[in-house]
Amino acid sequence: WESNASLLDRPDPDLPVCVERTVLVWVPLAFLWFRAPWHLATLFKKTPPKAPLSKLYICKQVLVSLLFLTAVSELAATFGEDYGSANKKNPPVLYANPALFVVSWLLVMLLQEAVRRREKAVDSGSLFLFWLLQVVCEIFSFQSLLREALKEGEIASRPHFHLFYIAYGLKLIALVLSAMADVPPDLQDMAKKNPEVGAPFLSRITFNWFNRMIFKGYKRPLVLEDMWELNEMDSTGYISQRFEEMMSQELRKARIRLQKKQDRKKKSRSKPYSDHNGLVKGISQDMLIMMEQSEKRSKIEKKEDGETNYPHSWLVPSIAKTFKWVLIESAFFKLLQDLLAFVSPQLLKLLIGFTKDKPVHAWQGYLYASLLLLVAIIHSMFLQQFTLRSFKLGMRVRAAITAAVYKKALTLSNDARKESTVGQMVTLISADAHCFNEVTNFIHLLWSCPVQIALALSFLWVELGPSVLAGLLVMVLMVPINGLLAIKSKSFQVCVMTYKDKRMKILNEILSGIKILKLYAWEPSFEAQIQGFREQELQVMRKSAYLSSIPTFIFFCAPTFVSLATFAVFVSVSPNNVLDAEKTFTSISLFNILRAPLGMLPLLISAMVQMSVSKRRLEKFLSRDDLDINAVNHDNSHMLSVMPFTFMPVWVRFLSVSLDINPGSLVAVVGAVGSGKSSLISALLGEMHNLSGSVNIKGSVAYVPQQAWIQNATLKDNILFGSDLDELRFQRVLEACALEQDLELLPAGIQAEIGEKGINLSGGQKQRVSLARAAYSSADVYLLDDPLSAVDSHVGKHLFERLIGPQGLLKDKTRILVTHGISFLPYVDEIVVLVDGVVSEVGSYSSLRASKGAFSEFLDTYAKQESSEAQEKSERTCGASPVFPLYSSMREKENFSPRAKEELGSKKGQRLIETETVQTGGVKFSVYLQYLRSMGWCYGTMFITVYFIQNLAFIGQNLWLSDWTNDAVRYPNESTYPARIRDVRVGAYGGLGMAQGFLVFVGTLLLADGAICASRTLHTRLLSNILRAPMLFFDTTPSGRVVNRFAKDMFTVDELIPAALRSVILKMLELLATLVIICLAVPLFTAVVIPLIAIYYFVERFYLTTSRQLRRLDSVSRSPIYSHFGETVSGLPVIRAYGYQERFLEQNTVTIDNNLKCVCQLIVSNRWMAIRLEFLGNLVVFFSALFAVISRDSLDSGLVGLSVSYALNVTLILNTLVRMTSQLETHVVSVERVKEYAEIPNEAAWIAEKRPPDGWPSEGRVRFEDYKVRYRPELELVLHGITCDIRSNEKIGIVGRTGAGKSSLTNCLFRIMEAAEGRILIDGVDIARLGLHDLRSRLTIIPQDPVLFSGTLRMNLDPFEKYSDEDIWKVLELAHLKDFVGGLAAGLQHEVAEGGENLSVGQRQLLCLARALLRKSRILILDEATAAVDLETDNLIQTTIRREFAHCTVLTIAHRINTILDSSRVMVLDAGKIVEFDSPATLLQKQGQFFALARDSGICTAETTSL
Repeated sequence: WESNASLLDRPDPDLPVCVERTVLVWVPLAFLWFRAPWHLATLFKKTPPKAPLSKLYICKQVLVSLLFLTAVSELAATFGEDYGSANKKNPPVLYANPALFVVSWLLVMLLQEAVRRREKAVDSGSLFLFWLLQVVCEIFSFQSLLREALKEGEIASRPHFHLFYIAYGLKLIALVLSAMADVPPDLQDMAKKNPEVGAPFLSRITFNWFNRMIFKGYKRPLVLEDMWELNEMDSTGYISQRFEEMMSQELRKARIRLQKKQDRKKKSRSKPYSDHNGLVKGISQDMLIMMEQSEKRSKIEKKEDGETNYPHSWLVPSIAKTFKWVLIESAFFKLLQDLLAFVSPQLLKLLIGFTKDKPVHAWQGYLYASLLLLVAIIHSMFLQQFTLRSFKLGMRVRAAITAAVYKKALTLSNDARKESTVGQMVTLISADAHCFNEVTNFIHLLWSCPVQIALALSFLWVELGPSVLAGLLVMVLMVPINGLLAIKSKSFQVCVMTYKDKRMKILNEILSGIKILKLYAWEPSFEAQIQGFREQELQVMRKSAYLSSIPTFIFFCAPTFVSLATFAVFVSVSPNNVLDAEKTFTSISLFNILRAPLGMLPLLISAMVQMSVSKRRLEKFLSRDDLDINAVNHDNSHMLSVMPFTFMPVWVRFLSVSLDINPGSLVAVVGAVGSGKSSLISALLGEMHNLSGSVNIKGSVAYVPQQAWIQNATLKDNILFGSDLDELRFQRVLEACALEQDLELLPAGIQAEIGEKGINLSGGQKQRVSLARAAYSSADVYLLDDPLSAVDSHVGKHLFERLIGPQGLLKDKTRILVTHGISFLPYVDEIVVLVDGVVSEVGSYSSLRASKGAFSEFLDTYAKQESSEAQEKSERTCGASPVFPLYSSMREKENFSPRAKEELGSKKGQRLIETETVQTGGVKFSVYLQYLRSMGWCYGTMFITVYFIQNLAFIGQNLWLSDWTNDAVRYPNESTYPARIRDVRVGAYGGLGMAQGFLVFVGTLLLADGAICASRTLHTRLLSNILRAPMLFFDTTPSGRVVNRFAKDMFTVDELIPAALRSVILKMLELLATLVIICLAVPLFTAVVIPLIAIYYFVERFYLTTSRQLRRLDSVSRSPIYSHFGETVSGLPVIRAYGYQERFLEQNTVTIDNNLKCVCQLIVSNRWMAIRLEFLGNLVVFFSALFAVISRDSLDSGLVGLSVSYALNVTLILNTLVRMTSQLETHVVSVERVKEYAEIPNEAAWIAEKRPPDGWPSEGRVRFEDYKVRYRPELELVLHGITCDIRSNEKIGIVGRTGAGKSSLTNCLFRIMEAAEGRILIDGVDIARLGLHDLRSRLTIIPQDPVLFSGTLRMNLDPFEKYSDEDIWKVLELAHLKDFVGGLAAGLQHEVAEGGENLSVGQRQLLCLARALLRKSRILILDEATAAVDLETDNLIQTTIRREFAHCTVLTIAHRINTILDSSRVMVLDAGKIVEFDSPATLLQKQGQFFALARDSGICTAETTSL
């Protein structure tokens, strides 16, 4: 070491030979040996080696073999020199190094083989870094040997000299080869689908493998098909499986903890309840009292336990354990990045020292500038690897939560389902999962922020001594303030989520029942409800925004307060303490580093608060009870038996049932409305809460619900329902379910797409598809919940004969049929009669008739139907064909016929629901203007002006600080620093800092107000326009897309756009201010500003085009997740009955994966941009340092410190600016999407200038004049010139085959469809000239589907509160509901569940009748109003209508022909034309189309004439 004198004190520096030959040789080898065990472990695994050997692998091994030979040769040369010469011996290092290399090259060959054997490996990062270290470290020896040879004029040791340069050349080649990917044959296909799989190490750390996507996105807009496949670790299946395992373990522990806690509480409560318990035991036989007792107990416990009565504190540990390795890996990168961040200020200190110390050699300045660049590049690499892993972790957490919520929804018990609406569950997978995603992205800041603060303070202590404690005190004081703000913020967050849930719940219901709202003209009431919740939500958001402006103020003031306190104390403690440039700007750099963790901590605390709200909601939902899979036994010794079984359904208090059903039998279940028929079916499916007894079913089950559930898929897929296609069986099922003729009407036949919720099928068609699904499944037991009520009597007969009955397709299967059709009962094997939830009688038809019990009374109630049945039987003997035509007089919905006509011969048009359009290209400036207009120009200009002034204060403060540091030159330490000047310096610096904080605070308040205005305006426009959209829009648009606008997109407008907008404006102004400061300090820097800005713009344009489109694809691919989720929840009983939960889970996995592909590419595109931007920022640092070195003679140290310390900040500003610009542009896509739906063409005005007279229509005359209608201008006519007169008080029956135009006719009365030609006059007034609400509110309709909304019973009857309670009780009495409603504890204020689930279908239909009675207009339309109800309810409705609407004009779309036989006249429609229109008797005598329909329904002429 002594002989190698330091070579640094000269103009051309060099390292000592000792360092070159030891440290620089051993460092790369130490790294190799350190990493070797990880790789060698692969060799000991029992995996066959990959074959064949690739050319690249062979080249690598040959290269290392040559290096091995050079090492052996060098060792031999050293031996030769020592033993061939008696002169001075070689130093030991010349023996040690070749020997180390010999062993190391053998190790490298083993490592290369290990890499080849490692699964899915294409190269090794460790080996690349080893070769890189080798090449870099030997550069010093490379130039030293050359220098020495040139200096001496000869080479001292030729063998060593030549071998070194040969080995160096080989190492360079090895470095190049190690940067190439060796993709094995089995990975090549995967590498095409996902280039990351085949990317080498260098490409992975610089994200060069993503270039293809960036270029593709720049050339043309990206589409979903362009997305690359996911890595296995990013796929939902892999994530979900691991998360489920951890979740089940943690949840089990949490349940045990909860049980222990509850046991302790029970012990403390046991005394007060001891007497009570004895009483309960004494009368344990009495189920009613026992249940009442348990209800009281649960109420008391609920009050005491509040919200904690569920397992909690298990979700976060589950996530942490699932992703622990990613967390550890990202933590390692974060730690390295944090440590490297503190190297730059130290280099800055050296650089400032260099500019002050003029005699120092210039190369030192260039070295510091180069080191600043090198450290910054390595820092960037670590930062991007950390960020990539963090964001991918966030994405995986969101996927895990979404999949877990979906899986939970599939297994939820019936009781638990009542506690969670579809809207709330959608919020869990949208807002709450997103919240976890956001927090997980930055979770490492929890420990990283304190580490950074501690390191910064340590370095500041070195610079400024104990004065730092003053700054520390300021920071400590800020913690409790932030804590208090966070607690308050949490309460606001809970409120916002509550209102959001309520708003989304109502919205979901509106979208489900939109047609009812339009028919009743109820949109304003529901719009007011949503706006009410929205206004409450916005008020809380405003408070929250005001509150968050305080942490923003603190964030901006914190560095100033901390630096002010520190500097002020430093200069005040001693007159000798004068701030010089080194101290000041090193401190400023450290304060700038300190700024990030200080700013992030409150934001992180706020995010954690939001997450804790979401965590509680998710834990509560995910820990709810699952459906009891043991509720139904599958013992093959019995076919179907129900032991004394007591359970609690939704609307029946108790149900006690005992049944035993033989294999292959057909059992009918009958009973009055609310007797528990559907509940019995639910109990057999295991959907009810079992209190005692058991159910046993042998074999598989098929289930047809009362209201058919249809998927948004093709007709074929709906019937197959996941089964394999058997063509013969499929055709037999179609024939048996009377679907063949329907297929002829569909353009794509069996491949025709069915809209969401079967929107383009009629009620009867949906029910027959549902039956076909069950029939095709070939199950052992069929549970049929009243499927025949939704179809015509002749179709019902066909279905019974061909499918359900003794001679039907299912004759050998066990069938349980809930029915109201008395005509089918003689043909069933057994009849179960239910009365008030109890099995009253069981037996055959004849035995029950003979017993004269409840069943006999039930039949006697419907004598008319019985006589009809007798006539049907007599007709069958009169020679009527037993095979009934496959006709259905179901109503046809808007999209059915026209689609057929529009798309015949067009394969493209077979899709009803078109793929969601994705906007392409740049976000139009008009979208930004739309947001600013919504915000208000006043707010916009004011907050930008305030932020601009704040930046002027920022520039002033920094120039002031630079001038302050020159006081050290003006007043050297020996002289006394004047207190007056010191006070001025401190006061001005603090004042400018305070001004910045205050201005940002004011700006943030202005922006918060503006953002609330924008949110209110955009939501109001969107809601208003959606409610005014025509029905065609809802028929062709999945509700998931509309929900996505109100959920995700409005969340973005509310929360994300204001934050992004503020950041963009602040960062843009800060960047400009920083560049101005650097240019003022180092004028030479202006030369590189323009090229750097040009490169920045070019890279940003490239990136933004791709990033924007990826963000749009993310939004579009998210909608199907919500749609599929909603569809699944609505069809839960069907999915569970068939046991297809796994298939739906797989489908959900695919849907989430499609979204994750977009998210994954988006994350990588952000990193691709960031690493290039950071390199650009690093160049700014390098050039500012370089020009400072070049101009050191003309610059004072204060300006050098100022320019470089702020240049160090440019990287962060650039990064944040581009990220926020991109985020703003991608978030503004939400405004674009909201704008798209806020500009949908509306239906006609609700209120027109021409208002109808009061009391209109007073007579109820309806006249059609050559009325023609089509669905859209380009389609054919649906109604062809309808002309007719309907007189006042006439009762008109409307009949016709499917597609005849019956429902179109009624839709035209309400102007759901507008006229193409002709007009409709009501009491002489042309309805086309009236406002829609004036028209619709004066007509009354009782629709086929009894749609109810969540809210009170009163709200469901009278949403505008026009009528008194007395009026409502009166109509309830007329609708036979007075006793039922009177028996409810809350009466009219009884809460109706979502979709009216806590009422039976019959009760819902009676409520719809009550609505009609309440409105009681002169014109009533019955749109197959009694299709889905039992005979008793039908009878009640018909009787009430005949009595109460005797003086009204009634138009009835006939479902059961016998219900319109007492009509004044019957209108027969065919292909959109009136073919017959006369009294029923006349039409039957004519023996035309009406006669054919009546005959098909089994109504003989004799019977009708007598009527």
